Amino acid sequence: MLARAHTFTIEALQARPVAVEVDIRRGLPAFTIVGLADAAVREARDRVRSAIQNSGFEFPMRRITANLAPGDVPKVGPGLDLALACAVLAASEQLPGERLASHALFGELGLDGEVRPCHGTLAVAQAAHEEGLRALILAPARAREAALVEDLDVIVAGSLCGAVRVLAGGAGDPLPAPAPSRPGDTDEKRPDEPDLADVRGQRPALDALLLSAAGGHNLLLSGPPGTGKTMLAQRLPGILPPLTRAEATEVTRIHSITGRHHGEGLVERRPFRAPHHTITPAGLVGGARPGWIGEIVLAHRGVLFLDELSEFSRAALEALRQPLEDGHVAIVRARHSAVYPARFALVAATNPCPCGHLGDDHIPCRCRETDLARHRRRLSGPLLDRVDLVAHLQRPGRRELGEPPTYTSARARELVVAARQRQATRLEGAGVCVNADLDARLLRRHLALSPDGERLLHTVQDRRLLSARGLHRLLRVARTAADIEGSARTRERHLARALSLRIESTQADRRAA
Repeated sequence: MLARAHTFTIEALQARPVAVEVDIRRGLPAFTIVGLADAAVREARDRVRSAIQNSGFEFPMRRITANLAPGDVPKVGPGLDLALACAVLAASEQLPGERLASHALFGELGLDGEVRPCHGTLAVAQAAHEEGLRALILAPARAREAALVEDLDVIVAGSLCGAVRVLAGGAGDPLPAPAPSRPGDTDEKRPDEPDLADVRGQRPALDALLLSAAGGHNLLLSGPPGTGKTMLAQRLPGILPPLTRAEATEVTRIHSITGRHHGEGLVERRPFRAPHHTITPAGLVGGARPGWIGEIVLAHRGVLFLDELSEFSRAALEALRQPLEDGHVAIVRARHSAVYPARFALVAATNPCPCGHLGDDHIPCRCRETDLARHRRRLSGPLLDRVDLVAHLQRPGRRELGEPPTYTSARARELVVAARQRQATRLEGAGVCVNADLDARLLRRHLALSPDGERLLHTVQDRRLLSARGLHRLLRVARTAADIEGSARTRERHLARALSLRIESTQADRRAA
């Protein structure tokens, strides 16, 4: 007899529908799975057999063939176990097969028949809804995550017996009580989270950090060791605004598929990824193997922090150029290709030279010209041209260390959230939500330069201080500065503020040269 069940397999960041077709015929006992199954799916034969027998059902001692369609899509992971077991029971007439046409099944089976959760539950629930299926049967541990998808009946089955009961017309298991949230899954500030109140002095760097958080702009912090570059970057998560509903769904989907989301609801805090400088290009952008997700994808809608930027390999840094410009990364290999979202703000910290003391007023630089040239070659001009803000830090003096803090994280967060709300209101329906994502057409529409701002802009253009890309990024930062102040027009002081954080980089580069 033939039976068919619906399930899904994860391919990159997508959940692909899979039809599990089971045929049982007379012949020598055998259980064959076909359809580009990986090792985890092939091993399902033993898990399914033991789960069926230990759940009180009879495993057919006949020739069983399970086809996973479509046959040209690789099937990976143990999430197909539950659908395989139910299709076997339906084909052997131990389970009515009517509900298999409208219910999807997703879960790994234990040898005792327990249904265990699998990665990518949110993506599977979204795909089930898009395929027009009425319900999704899955393990209790991920039921609340799947329930985030509207117009889909999420049914809990803690065991194979529970799934059979549901498919026979019975009720599912009760939805588990909400688990306590883990740090990082909610938007509440943790007591041990670093605060900007710890920072003394460094006003230009604090302004740059505020602009970066408010507009999603790329930021480079440059200065001698011990001036607070890493300290500032570590306090950036505490001033970032919460994710919107649409952004949270994107981030949760990515982190659920990769197994990094341990909560039951949507991720609310923006990702903050800080890979070590020994990371390879494949580890940074992905593509080491089919479906491999890099750090820039995990930082989607959040921040990618690269400490000791000049220590990263040239190949890894150059791989960032296209994602920084386009907001996505295209991975093309010999046998597979994929496009992943990668819209993040790059925050980097670097020393001005190998010894770190170039431009330091107190400690002389000991680097040779060849060392400086090698250091400059690590950071290419095209990559630096994609950086919106550059802040050069100096060692604070005794008076600066004794001053009260410029910002607390709470105050900076208020300014950032208010600026983001103004951007979201102004850009509603434009397809973007922050100034860093404005293209030339949207920038012309929403820049709203005042007369004094136009005069300053003409001066910058006449002196050719910036490239065309740099000028475009300057205007986007100036629009963010106006949003922080609550100004409807972009004025001269906003352009000057943005220009000072690029002129600073030009001066630093000249010192390095």
